[in-house]
Amino acid sequence: MTNALDLDRAKGAHRLDASGLQALAADSMTASTEGAARRGPFRPGVWLNARQKGASRLAVHWFRSADVVVVLSLTVAIAWAITPGGVLAMPLSRAFPLAAGAFVILGLMRSLGLYRFARGQRVPVHLAAVSAVALGGGLCAIALEALLTGTSPALTGYILWTALVTIALYGLHLGWSQAVVRWRASGALTPSIVLVGATRHAERLIRDALQRRDINVLGVFDDRLARSPDSIEGVPVLGDAEALMTHRMTPYVDRIVLAIDPRAEKRVRELTSRLSALPNEVTLLVDPIDAGERNAALDRLARAPLASLDGPIDDDRRAFNKRMQDLLIGLLALVVLSPVMLLTALAIRLDSPGPIFFRQRRHGFNHEEIVVWKFRSMRADAADATASRQVTTDDDRVTRVGRLIRSTSLDELPQLLNVLKGEMSLVGPRPHAIGMKTGAVESARLVAEYAHRHRMKPGMTGWAAIKGSRGPLHSAQDVRRRVQLDVEYIERQSLWLDLWIMAVTVPVLLGDRAAVR
Repeated sequence: MTNALDLDRAKGAHRLDASGLQALAADSMTASTEGAARRGPFRPGVWLNARQKGASRLAVHWFRSADVVVVLSLTVAIAWAITPGGVLAMPLSRAFPLAAGAFVILGLMRSLGLYRFARGQRVPVHLAAVSAVALGGGLCAIALEALLTGTSPALTGYILWTALVTIALYGLHLGWSQAVVRWRASGALTPSIVLVGATRHAERLIRDALQRRDINVLGVFDDRLARSPDSIEGVPVLGDAEALMTHRMTPYVDRIVLAIDPRAEKRVRELTSRLSALPNEVTLLVDPIDAGERNAALDRLARAPLASLDGPIDDDRRAFNKRMQDLLIGLLALVVLSPVMLLTALAIRLDSPGPIFFRQRRHGFNHEEIVVWKFRSMRADAADATASRQVTTDDDRVTRVGRLIRSTSLDELPQLLNVLKGEMSLVGPRPHAIGMKTGAVESARLVAEYAHRHRMKPGMTGWAAIKGSRGPLHSAQDVRRRVQLDVEYIERQSLWLDLWIMAVTVPVLLGDRAAVR
């Protein structure tokens, strides 16, 4: 019965949307032939993959952006209200103190860590700190005008501005705090890890994590299964390191922790080399001597629920900037290109029987499976959801309209919906179909670093696409070059590089008659 059910699910998987695939993955992970005991004490009630958790982590940037907009809007509004001739007629001795007060508030909010929402922090204490910062900004503005003019400032406008800013920030941060509390309760801000090594180090870490409950240990993997127990402190041993490479749990893992003796240098190097093929971050756990050091190690593992606003641009801030870029440009592109998409849909409908859209399961961020949308370019009865047969020149499966929209890449336009949903980006490694083959071999098996291209969301276009590596991959050399270009982009990614890639995509694609698409 179970096998038949699994077969039915496999046959119908291509019809599911992204949320359906997520539910299927979560169901297959929680289901087990050995019953509930295999789920372990840390299994979350709600499964969130790395991309979804990343969205929660980046919320701190949205919080700060909202605060900036509200404080600056109130500042302009009050300046307009207290100046008879409008903001442009406002004297510098009045405008500068208000502007300085606003920047003092926003600067203090960031420098004092009021966007960290630390675990265990009391909400009234946080709100009191926010109110104190707003009051401090108001006092700073008043003092600055008195210093600039040498006279007593008119207090009415400053008092009104301070009161409105205080109320607004108080309300916003009350909402932010409640959102963070809900995310913590749902597990969205609880890091999920797997341990490699069924050792005493793993046992100690699991025991301490059970007491703290700020880390989820989803499972243990060990190459020495013959000597390994079935579980450690209730956490199941799920297989060897090779099993981890293809486990359905991988998209839900934030970090892989090597819980083996660091003095076993050869084994550490071996495992690190093998696991580097995965997109997940790998950490070596050095066994602490006492409880204080063990807690410090666990703090480091659990510390990253929300992104940091301090220091130079890091991966979190770069991801936030990229998401803003995707939303703004993606929404604009969808509006501008909607007439083209409507005409394309009409042409497909008139050209051949079958659906207008083609959906295909593809690799997303961190091995997540996503459903990518395209305009159908092949006959409906010849659609290849697994890309087991790659497209060739004069492929008999491609329709007349299909040849046109493939050669101009118009078939990719529905992926703007994937971008707006957050499953894809405008620029990134192109998403490959699940199980895509190069010749008779699955493409992912031809290059050891293949999974490195999943360390960033897939894109509608990318560095590889404008460098000539697009379309079918017919040899191991083609796969190697595609992966090399994708990894190069991930290491170099920036706003300006993305804008340049988008700018040259259309002329590069239209000018290329060699690539089969």
